[in-house]
Amino acid sequence: MKKTLLIILGGFLFLIAAAIAVPFVFKDKIAARIDQEIAQSVDAQVIVDLDKVSLSIFRRFPNISATIEDFGIVGNAPFQNDTLLSIRELAVDFNLKSVLFDDYPTLTGVHLDGGSLYVQVLKDGTANYDIMRDSGQSEADTAASTMRIGIDQIEVSNLNLVYDDRQLDYFMALGGINALGEGEFTTNVYELPIKLEAMIADISYGGVSYLSEKEFEGDVELGVDLKQMKFSLAEGDFRLNDFLFGLSGYLAMPGDDIDMDLNLVGKDNEFKSILSLVPGIYTESFSSLETSGTMDFQGKIKGIYNEETIPTFDVSLKIADGMFKYPDLPRPVKNVNLGLHVKNETGIVEQTAVDIPTFRLDFGSNPISGRLHLSDLVSYTMDGVLNGKLNLEELNSIFPIEGMTLKGNLDVNATAKGRYDSVAGIIPAIDAKLQLADGYAKSADYPAPIENLNVSALVQNPSGKMDDFLVDLSRFGFVLEGEAIQGNMKLRDLDKLFWEGQVVGGVDLEKILAIFPMEDMSMAGKIKLDVATKGSYAAVEAGKYQQLETRGTMDVSNFSYTSVDVPQGVQIAKAKAEFTPERINLTEFDSKLGQSPVQATGYLSNYMGYLLGEGDVLTGQLALNSSRFDVNEWMTEDASADTTSAPLTVIELPKDIDFNMTVAANEVLYDNLNLKTVKGDMRLKDGVLRFSDASMATLGGTIGLSGSYDPRDLAAPKFDFSLSLADLSIAEAFRSFNTVKVFAPIAQHLTGKFNSNLAFSGNLGQDMMPLLASLDGTGLLKVAEAALKDSKILSGITSLTNLKDGNSLQLKNIAIPITINNGVMDVRPFDVKLWDYQAKVQGSAGFDGSINYLINMDIPAGKFGAQANALLASISGTGASESTTIPLALNLTGSYNAPKIALAGGNSMETLLANALKSRVSGESEKLQAEATRQFNAAQDSIKQQLQVKATALQDSVKKELGKQTDATKDKAVEEAKKLLKGFLPKPAPAKPDTTTTQNNP
Repeated sequence: MKKTLLIILGGFLFLIAAAIAVPFVFKDKIAARIDQEIAQSVDAQVIVDLDKVSLSIFRRFPNISATIEDFGIVGNAPFQNDTLLSIRELAVDFNLKSVLFDDYPTLTGVHLDGGSLYVQVLKDGTANYDIMRDSGQSEADTAASTMRIGIDQIEVSNLNLVYDDRQLDYFMALGGINALGEGEFTTNVYELPIKLEAMIADISYGGVSYLSEKEFEGDVELGVDLKQMKFSLAEGDFRLNDFLFGLSGYLAMPGDDIDMDLNLVGKDNEFKSILSLVPGIYTESFSSLETSGTMDFQGKIKGIYNEETIPTFDVSLKIADGMFKYPDLPRPVKNVNLGLHVKNETGIVEQTAVDIPTFRLDFGSNPISGRLHLSDLVSYTMDGVLNGKLNLEELNSIFPIEGMTLKGNLDVNATAKGRYDSVAGIIPAIDAKLQLADGYAKSADYPAPIENLNVSALVQNPSGKMDDFLVDLSRFGFVLEGEAIQGNMKLRDLDKLFWEGQVVGGVDLEKILAIFPMEDMSMAGKIKLDVATKGSYAAVEAGKYQQLETRGTMDVSNFSYTSVDVPQGVQIAKAKAEFTPERINLTEFDSKLGQSPVQATGYLSNYMGYLLGEGDVLTGQLALNSSRFDVNEWMTEDASADTTSAPLTVIELPKDIDFNMTVAANEVLYDNLNLKTVKGDMRLKDGVLRFSDASMATLGGTIGLSGSYDPRDLAAPKFDFSLSLADLSIAEAFRSFNTVKVFAPIAQHLTGKFNSNLAFSGNLGQDMMPLLASLDGTGLLKVAEAALKDSKILSGITSLTNLKDGNSLQLKNIAIPITINNGVMDVRPFDVKLWDYQAKVQGSAGFDGSINYLINMDIPAGKFGAQANALLASISGTGASESTTIPLALNLTGSYNAPKIALAGGNSMETLLANALKSRVSGESEKLQAEATRQFNAAQDSIKQQLQVKATALQDSVKKELGKQTDATKDKAVEEAKKLLKGFLPKPAPAKPDTTTTQNNP
């Protein structure tokens, strides 16, 4: 017995030891297999740290589980900047027997825990999830996968999902997804039980949000038929907030069409369930809400969905005797009765009928009732009624309206019956009245209330003809702290749309905003209006804006405005505008734009056409003055940032404004330039800003400017300038202009001033700086006198030639002709005196900082020292002496800070001197420099071609990169959704750079 127990114990211990040892023994094998399968299956950049692979036999026994931390996939172009998948922990299960005894392990389960999935489909159908390798690749391309698949479980925990389909204009953001599916995934037909829960942040289609901020749960058995691409749902249980419903039927995709037959039914007949879907109701206090009443919900959807047709559907909702009451408030909403029936029997969306035979509820003692029948969405044949009375003061006792007190009586009585026919000029007969009397609104954030809020409106059309249509807003107005505003407006004839109205009074914007706060925006100031207007839309359509009569005045004082989009802020100390039918005269405008004071006068014309027409241009004449204007403040996203170091961004100009402007400013800050006495004329037209007769003082001299700034293509904004430069400091120009740093880096060691006339054009980068690879230009640089010190080029020349003229140089009366083509500056030959030697310089500088110059110099032989004296002695009697000039040709390449200086032709100094002296004797010395120049020009052509090819490639890459920003509005919506989901999960920690294997499978 004892022996038996020992054997059993020993076997047990052996099994435990084996279970502990298996993960260590097979870790490298499994890690290598995972690495191989990724390489063979995924055509994308996969971030995986194989050192973070851990194995366990106990976690999902009898399977062995491999866990990978911080797993990610980055898409291919054009999605290389987006992370498709980021998982905090990825676990894959393998069949233990296959690991121990088979050549290839069998995959049995996949588990995702924490992370995010971002799916994007572009308008052309390109999708970022299209990353799987083509299964038809030859063995030469990649070895066939030998992993056996026997998956029976897929588990997802705490996953965020953003699905952005721009081709379908469909958007979905889900947070905190937990899902579990178990089944025989390896067969073509199987049953798949699924449990799912998530927070619906947003589901939108066609720009309309249909669901937002809703909790969702589902428990259903899904029948999968992969051959038929048919997915059947048994009776499943689903929850949307507190609304329970069942969903059964099938959805099939045998081809491009989607075939569906679905049944929906409410699982809970309580009114409270449907109430949870009302925005603002489903909060933490929802469980304590007192409710009663019944609800019945049913729906059928059957048919084909494609571009031409939709499935037929029949959806109904009935609410009877509904009531809800907040526990801490005295009054309920009661007698809620609703019948809703939406039906489509043809599959044509325009033939959808909506029927609301019953609608009634009581807000405390205030009843609201109505009905509506809409036969279709083509003729809009309707029969509807809405009647109600509401005491606004009772709302405070019905709903938890924190910090707000309301008073007043609102009466609504409306009927509409008939059809709509735009060709025949027929609309439903309408009789609607709205009265708000003695309105009052008071916010806890602002002690003074809005009082005497009165609105009287009438909408009538007794005959059903468009020309008999009338909207009469005979009275609207309110009083706030003694300041009253009153007005009226009348609209008639729905076809020609005649209007006539007036607004008189003043408002304090700060008080209004305190009562009705707006997020991420602050505004203050007083506006006084006395404006009357009348006209017709027929005149607008005909472009007869002179028939639109608007007269009056508007005064603005102590106005201030800041927002997320305008963090710099706008302040208007005082402004006055006079309205006439022809124009708005701006007689006074004293403001600060950010920290920059601006005064203006002028006029705007065609303002009615601009406001009401389509494509009309606002014209005007403005005179702008400023003592100090900081352009940088308006070219950076963060106004609080240091504008001397913050990056600039492209400024887009409106295409529907035609302004002539005269500008005068004592000081203007632009990038790192301080411009003084700035003045000139500007014309903004068609989205292009043109300058003429502009001048400014800067860099110790003056700049005259004419030209244009054209940002119509935001990805590649253009400029075209003609500059007249006078007495500019060479050193300051180097510090201030990138173009000087790249094309004339020698300026960093020059002191003195220069003059120039330059004409150049090109593209601007997104930082508003010239894109050097795109520059074209021509001009003449003139330097009256300058000094060059501490230059590596000078020291290099003296080191090579043994000339003892030191490391400084005085330059006088230099004229340098230049041309720039695609970022390559070509310096045509010019004469200069280097030290006491006559020289001719020519060459080029590239946008990449490269230089290639030829320097031809004539130097007395005696200046070369002992070498020349020895050679002179050997050829004595030939007439050569120490004063005999030696032609010296130097090639200067590399970069300015790392120059390479060599003798043309590659000769040594001894050979050069010998050949030069002999040439002097034979009278052929001129041929030496001519040959050096010929060889240089031949090489120069090749270098220019290489630089221009490089410039073209660089410009193309910039355009491709900026082209990704063309759908900025949609991208912003995606980012907002990501922000909404942010916080659901901790951000996965990045993999260690020294251990991470990055598989980039092009």
